Amino acid sequence: MAQDSARQAPPSPASPARALLPAILPALVVGVLASLLLLLVSELAEQLQDVLWKNLPDALGVGRYSVLWMVVMLTATGIAVGLVVWKAPGHAGPDPATTGLDAPVLPLVVLPGLLLATMLMLAGGPSLGPENPIIAVNVALVYWLGHRLLPRAPGRVWPVLAEAATIGALFGTPVAAALLISEALAGRQSEGPLWDNVFAPLVAAAAGAMTATLLDRPSFDLGLPPFGEPDWGDLLSAMVIASVGALLAMAAVRAFPYVHGAFARLRHPMLALPAGGIVLGLLAALGGHLTLFKGLAEVGELAHDPEGWTAGEFATMTVVKLAALLVAASCGFRGGRIFPAVFVGVALGLTAHAVVPAVHPAIGVATGVLGVLLAITRQGWVSLFVAAALVASPAVIALLCIASLPAWLLVTGRPQMQLREDGTAIR
Repeated sequence: MAQDSARQAPPSPASPARALLPAILPALVVGVLASLLLLLVSELAEQLQDVLWKNLPDALGVGRYSVLWMVVMLTATGIAVGLVVWKAPGHAGPDPATTGLDAPVLPLVVLPGLLLATMLMLAGGPSLGPENPIIAVNVALVYWLGHRLLPRAPGRVWPVLAEAATIGALFGTPVAAALLISEALAGRQSEGPLWDNVFAPLVAAAAGAMTATLLDRPSFDLGLPPFGEPDWGDLLSAMVIASVGALLAMAAVRAFPYVHGAFARLRHPMLALPAGGIVLGLLAALGGHLTLFKGLAEVGELAHDPEGWTAGEFATMTVVKLAALLVAASCGFRGGRIFPAVFVGVALGLTAHAVVPAVHPAIGVATGVLGVLLAITRQGWVSLFVAAALVASPAVIALLCIASLPAWLLVTGRPQMQLREDGTAIR
């Protein structure tokens, strides 16, 4: 027994406060700068979106969301982004199908093209969000600045601070960043206590979230009808809807390498991206204008009137948005997959409510989002957080935790919606 105890490595000592205090100021600066860049890109994209989808069609006497205009605009967006990817230095970064939230450190020359491609995508209507490219840009900028201003700091700290700051700004709270970092640390051996490792990233995430909150006031609460005390029927509904959402999203994940391979065979961004734009335009014609863009504003419109569409209309929007996410992520548009996945989950949850009115809208929405996000992101804590944040009901949290279990069994160990360089899916 004594020998066994002697063989055990002593626990790592906690980092003293004096080792953590110097990280506070750099983390605060990173948080503010990362948030400002996100807000700037989002604002420019919204201004361009108003021009493309309001001012221009009104001036031409064309319906803003007519089938003709949606097909024309999405095709034109594919051409514009294709030109950037073709001609910009660094080709607007790596193939977005091969990247996730954990961004590589890109050369600075790549960043202008990546930012331009992202703004054009956000304004033009493809079903992707800003998270992946904005994280990549912030990581590159913070890494470059950090190495020059504080060369003695460990190089690995800057990407973590930039990612945490951007995620905090995206969700308006540092909680999502803390959960994501904790999940990442659980997957690898780290030195010292957990809170020592997340201290500086949490400062950066808090600064990013506060900057976004003060300047933009983001909110994920959909304002759904309040949910009371759960019963056995709610538990059954939660488990079924989350599992269906996971299975539905896994169908898109399974198809991802094949759809990506089909666009890759076109061998040129000026062919792949316009072709993707045409397909997205046709999908928008099928699903309606709510299936355009990253989906956050459109989710609010759906949730504002859960009885405003039939079950068939909700189901159509669910499938069309998922297909649009699959196509946009496969053909080369620069963007992330979290926000359109949220739309898919919300539409699925409202489909369940329309089919079975006894399913409370809050339960349907939260568990639908949970199941879809688990399959698309493979991030358990972030999926739980986003699902809970949408309904802002403490009573739903226990149901979400239970519903996540069968959904996770359906997705764990299976292909992810991210590819290797050779086009095969990461597991």
